[in-house]
Amino acid sequence: MRLCALALAAFLPGLAAPAGTARGQAFGNPSAPILIEVYSDFECPGCKQFHTQLLPLVMHDFVTAGKAYIILHDLSFHPHSSEATTYALAAARIGKYKEVADALFQYQLEWSANGKVWDAVTTALSPADRSKVAKLVHDPGVLAEVKSETEDGRTKIRVTPTVLVTHAMKQRHLEWPIDSDMFKKWLNELLKQ
Repeated sequence: MRLCALALAAFLPGLAAPAGTARGQAFGNPSAPILIEVYSDFECPGCKQFHTQLLPLVMHDFVTAGKAYIILHDLSFHPHSSEATTYALAAARIGKYKEVADALFQYQLEWSANGKVWDAVTTALSPADRSKVAKLVHDPGVLAEVKSETEDGRTKIRVTPTVLVTHAMKQRHLEWPIDSDMFKKWLNELLKQ
């Protein structure tokens, strides 16, 4: 019985991720007791706040500590976010997702105003990696993943960012704004259950 429970626990985090997701967008141990899925849009100001303020705390206190597994889902709801998502998912294929995502949020005000998404992406990549990403943005698999992520998000959430937390086979939705202290306290309470 215990062996079945362990196998099920290891298998559950994989169920929550849509096929094709998690290529560089997933962090931590898939068998961690908490699964956190973040649905965001690179052009969303609240998503930028989440990415720069709350995500680093969650990564440090829960993901690297083995308490949570996190999957970042990139949606395309704003005018330039489809292009940004395409670059991020292409970068994920060469192991540079985090760098590109960080740059997209860092320079969000600029590229969302002028439409020059590539300028932000290039700040995070070496010339060789830029060349690889520039080719991958035309890859049918990357384009299908961008479409799939957005369609999947539209069925699960109403606003960005939204965080889905799964623990003990129960899923909870949290919509922005999310207080970082309360969120951390709540995750710690879940871990005690």
